[in-house]
Amino acid sequence: MTTALGPEQYRTLLSAALPSAQDADTVNPTVHTLFTPDSHRLALHVDTTVVRGGRGVGKTFWCRSLLDTKLRSVAAEEYRIDRLNHLDVSAGYGAQLDPRRYPGPSELRSLVDSGTRPYDLWNTVLLVALGQQELQKIGPWGERIAWVREHPAERDRTIAEADQQARSEGITRVVLFDALEHLHWDRGQADRLVAGILQLALEMRLGTRHIRCKIFIRPDMFDGALLHFPDASKLTSNAASLQWSTANLYGLFFHYLGNHDSEESAAFRRFTSGWTERTEGRHVPPSTLLGDKKSQADTFTVLAGPYMGANYRKGITYTWLPNHLMDGVEQVSPRSFLNALVKAVEVTSAQYVAHEYAIHHEGIRRGVQSASRTRVDEIKEDLPWVHTAIGPLAGQQVPIDQDTVLGLWTDADLTRLLSREADRRSSVEEVRTGPRFADDYPRLIDELITLGVMRRRKDGRIDLPDVYRIAFSIGRKGGVPAPKVQA
Repeated sequence: MTTALGPEQYRTLLSAALPSAQDADTVNPTVHTLFTPDSHRLALHVDTTVVRGGRGVGKTFWCRSLLDTKLRSVAAEEYRIDRLNHLDVSAGYGAQLDPRRYPGPSELRSLVDSGTRPYDLWNTVLLVALGQQELQKIGPWGERIAWVREHPAERDRTIAEADQQARSEGITRVVLFDALEHLHWDRGQADRLVAGILQLALEMRLGTRHIRCKIFIRPDMFDGALLHFPDASKLTSNAASLQWSTANLYGLFFHYLGNHDSEESAAFRRFTSGWTERTEGRHVPPSTLLGDKKSQADTFTVLAGPYMGANYRKGITYTWLPNHLMDGVEQVSPRSFLNALVKAVEVTSAQYVAHEYAIHHEGIRRGVQSASRTRVDEIKEDLPWVHTAIGPLAGQQVPIDQDTVLGLWTDADLTRLLSREADRRSSVEEVRTGPRFADDYPRLIDELITLGVMRRRKDGRIDLPDVYRIAFSIGRKGGVPAPKVQA
C-alpha cells in the first residue's frame, strides 16, 4: 500500500478522528461513528432478549442506536436485518433521566426500599411504554404502580391490545433496559430489580408475538439475578454477548479514521481504497480493513511501524497493543483500545515529533499504562470492592500462588474491609454492587476470575492481566512497568 500522507499528517488525522471522550454515557452515536462489527449482529436481533457485556463494550451505544430511527435503518442495512425497520422502540430504563417513562435512580430506590415489588414496578414501566391511557393521567410513580397492582385485568388487556395492534401494523414494540448498574447501591436489591425485568421480559417473550424487551446487562449482574429468578436461565438460549476480536478493534479504529470530515481522512480512504458510501456522509471500510488481519497489520505498520522497538523480539505493534489490553477472559474493550491509541498519539506528538512514524512504540506503551489506569478507575466506579480485594496484593509479582493470595487477604482481614466498604457506600447511597462471597475467599477468587480481573493458569497459580495489573501496582518479570509517580 502506497501512502501520500506523512507522519505529521497522520498524527493530525489521528488526533482529530479518534474520540476524545470515551464514556458512552456522554457521547451519542451518529451515522459517522456507528460501527457494525460482525460479532454484534446477534445482539441486534429483535428476539434477542439479553445482551451481555462489560463496561466499555457498547451496551449503551447500541441501546441509544436502537432508539434512533436513522441509526436503526443503517444497522438494518449493514446487518441485513429488515425487522429493524419495523420497530417501535422506547426506553424502559437508562442512564439518561426520563421520569415520564421510568423512575429516576432516587425515586426508584425509594420505591423499592419502601416495599414495592420489582415486578410491579417494571409492569408499570411497560404499560407506560405501551401508552396505557389511565396511567397518562397519573404523575407520581408510586400512584401509577398502585393503579397497576389494583387493576390486573386492565393490565392484561392493555398488553393484549398493544400486541394485536402491533401485529396489524406489522411492527414489534421493543422496550430497552440499560445502565442497570445504576439501579440500586445494594447488591441484593439490584439483583432483585434485574430479576423483575427478566421476569417481565420472559413473560412478554412467551405470552406475546409483537412485544419484546431487550436488556443490556453486565454478565455478573445477569448471574446475580438468576439467584432471585431462576427461570431467567430460559432467556440464555437467545442471549448475545458483545465481544470484540482483534480484527473488530482495528476495524473500528480504521472506521474512525475514514469517517472524519477532513482532507486527511479523504486521503486515508483513497490510499487504502475500496471504501463505499452506503449512507450519505458515512463511509464503510473495505472488507480487508474489517476482517483481514494481514491487511490490517500492514495498514497499522504504516502508522506505527512494525515493531515495538528495534526488531521483532520486542513485539509486533499490531498484536502487542490488544494483547496487553486483554482481560482475564481474553476480551479487550474498544474504549480501552481507543484510549491507548489516543494517549500514544499524544505522547508521540509531545516527545517524538521527529519520529518516522505517526505513532512511536513508547507512546503505545504509555497508552497501555493510561488505558490500565482508566480501566481500574472504571472498575472502582462499577465494582469498588474489586479495588479493595486487589489492594492487599500491591507490590507482589504475578503469577502468584493461590495460597499466597488467601494469606494476604487473611492478614488484611479482607472480609472486614469489604463490609466496611459496603457500609460506607450504603450510607451515601452510591449505586454500586458488591461481591456475593465476601467471607469465602476461594469463591471470591472465582468471582474475580469471572469478571476477568484475575485468571487461573494451568499450573493453578493466579495471574492478573496487564490491563488491571499495571494500575494496581502489581509486578511481572519482563512485563509492562507501572507508571512512575511524577515528583
